[in-house]
Amino acid sequence: MKTIQFREAVCEAMSEEMRRDEAIYLMGEEVAEYNGAYKASKGMLDEFGADRVIDTPISELGFAGIAIGSAMNGNRPIVEYMTFNFSLVGIDQIINNAAKIRQMSGGQFNCPIVFRGPTASAGQLGATHSQAFESWFANTPGLKVIVPSNPADAKGLLKSAIRDDDPVIFMESEQMYGDKGEVPEGEYLIPIGVADIKREGTDVTIVSFGKIIKEAYTAADELEKEGISCEIIDLRTVRPLDIDAVIASVKKTNRLIILEEAWPFGNVSTEITYQVQEKAFDYLDAPIVKINTADTPAPYSPVLLKEWIPNSNDVVKAVKKVLYR
Repeated sequence: MKTIQFREAVCEAMSEEMRRDEAIYLMGEEVAEYNGAYKASKGMLDEFGADRVIDTPISELGFAGIAIGSAMNGNRPIVEYMTFNFSLVGIDQIINNAAKIRQMSGGQFNCPIVFRGPTASAGQLGATHSQAFESWFANTPGLKVIVPSNPADAKGLLKSAIRDDDPVIFMESEQMYGDKGEVPEGEYLIPIGVADIKREGTDVTIVSFGKIIKEAYTAADELEKEGISCEIIDLRTVRPLDIDAVIASVKKTNRLIILEEAWPFGNVSTEITYQVQEKAFDYLDAPIVKINTADTPAPYSPVLLKEWIPNSNDVVKAVKKVLYR
């Protein structure tokens, strides 16, 4: 094992895959000369050259379309958005072309492409730069959606995403790029669509993904002091959703909390809630609790932002609620 930053894990995954396959290239805003807005492509221009690490204009619709056309003709592009907030400018290409071309062409074309970049809030960035779009993309048949929470998962899942023959949305976090973690030496891949039990427990299941899962870890440590045992499941992939892992845990703990950094209406936790009540209702000893952001645009004020985003105290309260304590 070696200890590296999240951004380094992303860079390693892309670089290793580009060495393996010349059809793979990276394009996006500031990915080349500037080494990436968050330095996730540091050194890649020097190694692979300007034909394979390409700085684009500030035109998300345009370069998303170019990448999709390229993928349909045998290449395997990685498209970096400086933030997924900017992907909204190119979302027509993602939803109406990348996600649908295999079906619309009767299987004559596929679209092996990865759209990656940071999602959700990152501090005082205001309402238009603090949005989580996982559920938006996960609502689209034809797309796979990955949201890793640590360097090891990021590297293994990104390598799998790059090798996938369908379009993949790979969502990171500006606040995780500096996170350090142990990453296996040598070649490894993590399968898409498989959740991971990060912490085993017996009293309550907490399901989460992405950077917000850190609040679950903090809460679990606090609750352990009171003799409460939390099982924490990191979804890693929200489409395809590993609902079997969630249900297996619920059958053991009989209680479920879902922690998600997203608005409360129609999100990933809503879907999990529905599927669990449909498939494991008789195992629940308490209503399922969802923990989401407030149902407002993200505030700029740090005082309001602290109240808007979920934290470990919210998780502790939810656990005690489902345990009737």
